[in-house]
Amino acid sequence: MYVLLTILIVIAAVLLTLLVLVQNSKGGGLAAGFSSGNQVMGAPKTADFLEKASWTLIAIIVALSITAVGFNKSDKAVAEEGSVVTEQAQEQVAAEQAAQAVPEFETEEVAE
Repeated sequence: MYVLLTILIVIAAVLLTLLVLVQNSKGGGLAAGFSSGNQVMGAPKTADFLEKASWTLIAIIVALSITAVGFNKSDKAVAEEGSVVTEQAQEQVAAEQAAQAVPEFETEEVAE
């Protein structure tokens, strides 16, 4: 799940980069061509749309980042628990092998 969230964050970051490059705060970008008062073609208030889209992508990136941190912590906890179980199993196997390696001596009973 962490990998999926990371991929979504990267996609949102690329889209945000493209939106920022399209915008130009000095009025010379693509938004200026579509937001003029005497438009022939183009949607009105394109600059507002690009700004809202930018803020939306920023919010998505923040939300996905926080979610990814939560999943990353839970994955680490599972991995740590798994390592404890693995260590206990290895200790048990080592103890069984040690018990099998000790030779058993037969003792003779001494008659009185």
